[in-house]
Amino acid sequence: MAQGSGGGARVVRPERHELEVTGLHAGPDQVWGAVRLQPLLRAEPLTELRLHPRLHDPDELSVVAVGPRTGYVAYIPHAFVATWTDDGGPAAAYGTQLVDPAAGGPPRGIGLHFHRRMARREERRRLRFLPLHLALEGYLALQFGGPPIAWQEWTRRAVTRGLSPRAEAAYAGTEIPGLGDALRIFEIHPDQCGMLLYVADALAAALVVPHPEDYRALHPTLLGDLYGELVHQYAQLYPAVPEFPARLDESRVHSVADLRAELARGRAAWEEVRHLMADGLFGAQHRTVESVYRMGRFTLSRFLPPFHPDRENHVGETITDADGRLAYLKSFRLSAAQARRGHLLGRLAAYDWELDATAAALGTDRAGLVLRLDRAGFGHLLRPDVLHACRAAVRRSPAGIRAIR
Repeated sequence: MAQGSGGGARVVRPERHELEVTGLHAGPDQVWGAVRLQPLLRAEPLTELRLHPRLHDPDELSVVAVGPRTGYVAYIPHAFVATWTDDGGPAAAYGTQLVDPAAGGPPRGIGLHFHRRMARREERRRLRFLPLHLALEGYLALQFGGPPIAWQEWTRRAVTRGLSPRAEAAYAGTEIPGLGDALRIFEIHPDQCGMLLYVADALAAALVVPHPEDYRALHPTLLGDLYGELVHQYAQLYPAVPEFPARLDESRVHSVADLRAELARGRAAWEEVRHLMADGLFGAQHRTVESVYRMGRFTLSRFLPPFHPDRENHVGETITDADGRLAYLKSFRLSAAQARRGHLLGRLAAYDWELDATAAALGTDRAGLVLRLDRAGFGHLLRPDVLHACRAAVRRSPAGIRAIR
């Protein structure tokens, strides 16, 4: 679970932004149960930027200060480093406990590990950042400040504190059935600099790194990464997916040149599969892109999706060079509920959190919007009398019930 608390969100503008995969091409996919992994290969690795993991204690809860009076709390199993409590340490107790003073010993708890910022320069040509959490913190900060105008429908807490705190849940890779076995037995290609991970043929995550040696070092960290609710459900519901083997037509092969042509057709088929199955991430669309850190000719950024309720929505982070080439990518697929929350917050912000105007833009009425907010987990921001009145109005009106479905 990731949680943000404190101040407001940064203001950035959405732009037409397509993830450029120049220099990367898809390799033959591998299947284990419901898990499909398609390698991404580089003919020419990037040598000016290198990544390696830094592991953290999985039993520690990490706290990151991301701004004035703003904190991000999550389980962070590892960080990435980019190169160009008996000891008195802080801990959180496991709930309320009764401890016999005569028995001695501290209460059972979980350690706390404090990080200074999501991305922090450690040396002149060395940057430490928290993968995925950089992107999730941006999602949690979406319209974090709450209503800019003190509309009478919102509680005093909503106006003064906004969405603080706000929490979202995710699953560790160890909880995705079959993922551990798949990552253990899948073959790593010599030129592999990334992968597309599908669960039940739904794109779950993408990883791109600068160099094949970086990928070999970071491949095991995929099991400790975070995955969305949809990915976990699909892994439970779908036991297996079909393989897409590339077949060579022997009747066309009469020379070495013919064999090269057949291999080229096979590679084109793998690229076609990637375009077909990963267009929800790589297709051009309006994304909210925010530059986080510049290191020489490289830029670390994070992006948010357009939050279309009926499409795939991925958050993630990238490192690009001065020519726009993709050196690093890591993505997280939002669940349908998370996408709806982002969509609602975006619509509310567009209309200054005024309920009637927002409801009209969404094609519903005030009662329908209030109940949608309640189902999305934002009901506590509304005054109880407003919430109860809208619930009563919907119960009395069958048309209203149909409007919120």
